[in-house]
Amino acid sequence: MLLPDNVLSIYCLKGELTISDLDIAGFIGNWEDDGYCFLFFRQPADEAVERLLGKHPGLILEDQFTMTYRQWQGGFEGPLKIGRFILSPPLLKKVAQGDEIGLKFDPGLVFGNGTHPTTLACLTAIEIACAGGKVERMLDLGTGTGLLALAGASLGCRQVLAIDNNMLAAVTASQNIRINNLQQRVLAVNGLAQSFVDLPSDLLVANIGYPVLKELLTAESVRHHHWLVLSGLHTSEVENILKLLEKLNVVVLKHWHSETVWSTLLAITAA
Repeated sequence: MLLPDNVLSIYCLKGELTISDLDIAGFIGNWEDDGYCFLFFRQPADEAVERLLGKHPGLILEDQFTMTYRQWQGGFEGPLKIGRFILSPPLLKKVAQGDEIGLKFDPGLVFGNGTHPTTLACLTAIEIACAGGKVERMLDLGTGTGLLALAGASLGCRQVLAIDNNMLAAVTASQNIRINNLQQRVLAVNGLAQSFVDLPSDLLVANIGYPVLKELLTAESVRHHHWLVLSGLHTSEVENILKLLEKLNVVVLKHWHSETVWSTLLAITAA
């Protein structure tokens, strides 16, 4: 586990790497995104990265950074209260009180420490959907750290499948599932959201962004789900999704606007 004052050496490469290429001393993770990869080390690894570039001429070193883990994760040290949920790092004991729900949470190197505006909206939407006690199966597409999947399980979902196409995210989500002892309810899988969207669920959660979301929402996929929580949308994109949902006979129950930039929708498929 990384501590707030641990110093990270980060190398941004243009191109793609396989896991087998990354057997380097001090290496702790690789975040892949849109044709780039970010290599994280516990100490400077200039020579190792130079050898890696020599082995793969198609790779280009775009930039490198040195920062603390606190800086990388935007200051998350916990405990952090989001609605009823109390997020605490695994080494920090925090007892939930009253109707609070305590979750141990380690974002690792994955973007998303629970403070993004869409996180609060998604957690609130999931809580509304689960309030009736009839949500047994949940599908979380673009799970990231696994936080929304953990929330669903803690609210009573008995079967939660958490999907992310980024290997580091899937591994991080799996670790968070284990430290919360929710392995019997939640499974994290590395894969494309498009490959899993047709699996039936009582609750589909997709905090995944407009381009993928637009592709996921089809008449075939929507009929497999009852509740829908859709997020990661900019204000300029949400109108297109609303029009698409209307065509698919999906009723929007609530629309959250966060900081006039982000939108989250809670919807239900018409009977």
